[in-house]
Amino acid sequence: VLKLLPHPTSNLLLLVPFYSAKQACEAVAAIYKKGVVPSGLEFMERDALVWTQAFTGDFSIEVKETHQAHLLIEVDGFNPEVLMEECESILSVLEAFETDEVLFAETQAQKDKLWSLRRKVGEAVKSQSIYKEEDTVVPRYALPELLTTVKEIGERYGFKSVCYGHAGDGNLHINIIKGNMTDEQWNTELTDAIRQLFTKVVALGGTLSGEHGIGLVQKQYMDIAFDTVSLKLMKEIKHVFDPNNILNPGKIF
Repeated sequence: VLKLLPHPTSNLLLLVPFYSAKQACEAVAAIYKKGVVPSGLEFMERDALVWTQAFTGDFSIEVKETHQAHLLIEVDGFNPEVLMEECESILSVLEAFETDEVLFAETQAQKDKLWSLRRKVGEAVKSQSIYKEEDTVVPRYALPELLTTVKEIGERYGFKSVCYGHAGDGNLHINIIKGNMTDEQWNTELTDAIRQLFTKVVALGGTLSGEHGIGLVQKQYMDIAFDTVSLKLMKEIKHVFDPNNILNPGKIF
């Protein structure tokens, strides 16, 4: 049975600057707790937005020195009055947090510009440095603790990170920047750091990949999320369908 949902005819978009990245993460769960379910809720750490502006040459959005993170929040539906009420509910939630002036995208051109900036963050990060991207996902309420953990591990191992992602899904893309790290640190110590990160992610009720899959990058960390019995079952299931190991040999198992 296939059910088609009608395409929303209206949407409203807000860009909210926060003085604290951790508070931006905390606001995500608070919005859902209020009963509002945004159609889009994106988190962008300061450098994610600043680097993207430099990459695109578009500096029309003011990012002050005191801005540490932004939430891009969209609601959609069919009744503009209802959407405005939802925005008012969101704004009432944000009153409990330290934010700067909220930017309300009034025209389609403004909306397109904001979404374009968000969608180009990945390209902007790539243009800055060699990097590794980890695709973590945790329950929404655990996002603040995940962000804190990322920064603490970065301080211990000497790497910079730029975080952004689909906060409404509890998904945080962690871009680890090589910067001034030596090749030895990058190729050896970083593996330990990522293992610590994933161990914390699983402890918070999350898993290794929110949307990018396991592939070659994450397979060495599978034992963190799955016990020996589970992994053995997966291998045996593959063997049933691929007894000669000719389908994607060496990929996962």
